[in-house]
Order: sequence, then C-alpha cells, then structure tokens
Amino acid sequence: MERAYNFNAGPSALPLEVLKRAQEELVNFKQTGMSVMELSHRSKEYEGVHQQAQSLLRELLQIPSDYEVLFLQGGASLQFAQIPMNLLKEGEIGNYVLTGSWSEKALKEAKLIGETFIGASTKESGYTSIPNVEQISINKNDAYLHITSNNTIFGTQWHKFPQLENTSLIADMSSDILCRSIEVENFSMIYAGAQKNLGPSGVTVVIVKKELLENSRQDIPSILRYTTHADANSLYNTPPTFAIYMLSKVLEWVKEQGGLAAIENRNVEKAKLIYDVIDESSGFYRGHAEKDSRSLMNITFNLPNEELNKKFLAEAKAAGFVGLNGHRSVGGCRASTYNSVPVEACEALRQFMITFKNNQ
Repeated sequence: MERAYNFNAGPSALPLEVLKRAQEELVNFKQTGMSVMELSHRSKEYEGVHQQAQSLLRELLQIPSDYEVLFLQGGASLQFAQIPMNLLKEGEIGNYVLTGSWSEKALKEAKLIGETFIGASTKESGYTSIPNVEQISINKNDAYLHITSNNTIFGTQWHKFPQLENTSLIADMSSDILCRSIEVENFSMIYAGAQKNLGPSGVTVVIVKKELLENSRQDIPSILRYTTHADANSLYNTPPTFAIYMLSKVLEWVKEQGGLAAIENRNVEKAKLIYDVIDESSGFYRGHAEKDSRSLMNITFNLPNEELNKKFLAEAKAAGFVGLNGHRSVGGCRASTYNSVPVEACEALRQFMITFKNNQ
C-alpha cells in the first residue's frame, strides 16, 4: 500500500520508520510475551520506556537539570486551566498574548480562575502576524506571560521570543516543539500536546522549572497539581503508556536524523518549497500570514475565490493528498509540514500547486 501525502494538522504524520519499529514490537515487547500496551506501568520494562523518553527529550532540547519533565494527559486544553489553577494567585495577573484561537481559549479558561490581562494581540488584523516583542505590555504583578509559539489555524509562528526578567514566560508549543532549536532556560514552562511533532495523541509533555513549582498553589485537587506529578515521576496515576512508548520512538528517530539542527534545516527546506510557489504565483495563491511571521509547520493560503479553493482541494484529494483543508473556522487551505512529513511529500505538493495553477 502506498503511503498518503499526509498534511493533517493533528493527529499528524508519524515517521514510517517509527511505525515499522512499533509494528515489530507490537505483540511481544522485549520478549515479555506482551504488548507494551499490556505492561504494568509499575514494571521494570515500562519503567525503561518512561525513563528513555524523559532522557531523550532532555538531551534533544538540552533541558537544564533544574527543570522537571512531566508526562500528563488532557492535551493542551487541560493545560489552559491547569496553569492558572497552579500559578495564578490572588492579587496576581495572568498575562496573555493573543495570536490565534488557541491563545483565546487559554485566556478564556484563565478568566474563570483569576485576574487576566491581554499584553498584546493581533486579532484586529485577522491574526496575520506575531506581535512585536517590544510592544508587549507587562505588569509588575504578572504571575506569568503566556504565549502560543505556533498557530496552526492561521499559520503564524514566533521567530523571536520575549526576554523577561521578573515574569515567568510560559509557552504552548503544541504545534512546533522540536521543529527547531530553542533555549529552554528562557522559559519557565513549555507544554505541548504530542500529536503534532512528538507522537500520537494521548500524552502531553510539560517542561517546567522546579522553582516555579515550589511557589505553586497547593489548595487545588491533587490530580491537578504539578507537584503531585513531579513528586511521582508522572506515575501518580496510570500514564498513557503506549503514547509515551511512541513518543520515545519518535525522539529516537529525531536523534537519528541528526538532532534539532538537522530537523530545523529540513523544515526550512520543506516550507520554502511551498512558500516559493505562493510567492511566485502572481497572487493566484495568497498566503494568510505576513512573511516575517510565517510558520514552518502550518502553511495557510487561499486561491482567488471559494470555487477555486474547493476545486483545488477536491483535485488534491483525488491525487493522494490528505489534510489540506483549512480549519473549519477560517476555511481556505493549509499544509501542515510537521517534522515527520517527508521532503518528498512537500515536493509533490509543490508540483501539484504549479500544475493546478497552470491548468486554470
């Protein structure tokens, strides 16, 4: 069976090599006579999987020793509530930068818990860009500044992060973690649902500074406290064992590719293949994001009218391309070029776009 050209926004493509390795181990993991899905999460065999995933993530992102690496559940959507529940105290402010729908949802949850503030927003311009970091408003009693590093719906991405001295910087990196090198020490917390660049859906990675946890609230339910999961090495309750196993396999694959430097170079190459077609189409393809805010992970564009949008998507589907529909809230087209999407798929999409335009 031929593999589809998978441009789904999430759950998204996984490396073929990872899928094949998982297939080989599916019914008999390390001679246990069981699938990894059947193992006790307290067994030494699963403990090895758990620790390997943590170690590889620390290695690839160069996570300092004063950070915890947690494997949680509930996706980024639970983090929208869990962050203010743990970190937003009376008299403090949760400061949010709005760059798209997911940052709006994070703000909505925080408003239910404490005082909030919008430090910057590009909503009025249709979320076509990322705010200038120098123009973000900071309050002296901010508990944290929350940003969304990449915006899947609108196709924008932060290329320069705020540098904060007295405020904790928290980033939702669900859709671009591991796509490039970052300096983890500039953030107090990074969180990401796995289903874009890390693995299958079901596990959420939280990288959090220990100092932040020491000052977090303890008057919330145990299951929602970060300290609960940090103290238990993310084994307070049964973790999503298969998702963590697949996460470890994806991290192995990233390391084999040459780490984040090599992955970033390939992501730049893939995105350029498609952005060049847009820029050279004399307006036939119209990118949503401003050039200085373009995402490496989600390339959003429209054709001259809705009729051509529909025709493009229908012919692309017939040609074996999957997931090119834009988000239901904005329409148009979107190619999600996450780490696991091969260069060949982007080359094929580039040629399809050129041929489609020439045939109109």
